[in-house]
Amino acid sequence: MQNKAEIGIIGGTGFYDFFQEGEELEINTKFGSPSDKIVIGNLFGKKVAFLPRHGKKHHFPPHQIPYKANILSLKEIGVERIIGPTAVGSLKKDFNPGDFVICDQFIDFTKRRDSFFNGPQICHIEMAYPYCKELRKIALNEAREIGLKTHSKGTVVIIEGPRFSTLAESQHFSKIGGDVVNMTQYPEVVLASELGICYLNISLVTDYDAGIYEGSNISPVSVEDVLDNFNRNMDSLKKLVSAIIKETPERRGCDCKEKSIRALIK
Repeated sequence: MQNKAEIGIIGGTGFYDFFQEGEELEINTKFGSPSDKIVIGNLFGKKVAFLPRHGKKHHFPPHQIPYKANILSLKEIGVERIIGPTAVGSLKKDFNPGDFVICDQFIDFTKRRDSFFNGPQICHIEMAYPYCKELRKIALNEAREIGLKTHSKGTVVIIEGPRFSTLAESQHFSKIGGDVVNMTQYPEVVLASELGICYLNISLVTDYDAGIYEGSNISPVSVEDVLDNFNRNMDSLKKLVSAIIKETPERRGCDCKEKSIRALIK
C-alpha cells in the first residue's frame, strides 16, 4: 500500500469535497481500523489522503478516537506530512472566534492516551518543538497571503473531553500559559512524530472558553455556537489548507523524520 498518498489531512467531514474524484480505501492496522475509510485524491499534482477524525457520522467522541490506527494507516499508505485542522476554544480575550492559530506548543491534560512504543521497543521522542517548523512557516505565509487573521504562535491545552472545562480549570489553563483549548491535538502530534511524520496544526477559534465569562457579558459556550462558527469559517479553512498543499515542496526540509530515528532506544 506504500506511496498511495504523500500528504494527509485529518479533519472534519467538510473536507470530503476537496477532490473532484477520490478513491476510498478501507484499511485495517495492527491497532484496528481508523475512524473511517480514507479518501485519496489529487491536488496540485500531489496525492492527498483525507481521514475524518471523528468518523463520517461523527460517531467517535474525542477520548475514543482510534488515534494509533488513524496515524498508522496514513503511514502505511506513504504519508509523510499530516495537516490537522481543529476547532479550539479561546483562553485569551485577544484570541477571538474566527481567528486562526498556527500552534507551536501544547500542554497535555489528557489521561488515557497512548504511544506506539509501550515495549519492548522504547522511544523517547523529542517534543521541545512538537509541530513541523517547515509546514508552520508555509502555513503562516499562506494565511497572510489570503488575508486571514492569524496568530503566528499559540499554546494549546489538550483536555480529555468530551466535556468542556469548568470555570476554575479554564482560568488555570490560561494562567499556566495556554492560549487555546482543544480535545484532539494530543496524541495526534506525538504519534505522528514517533513515526517520523511531519505534523501541522491549524486551529480555528470557535468560542471563548469558560474562564473568560466571569465578569464579562460573553455568553457561555454551547455546542451550537461551536459548530456554527466552525461551519461559517470552513471555506476559509479549506482555502488555507489548499494553499499549504500547493506550496509544500516535494522534499522535506525539516528534521521530523530524523527526530524519530534519534529517539529509538536500540
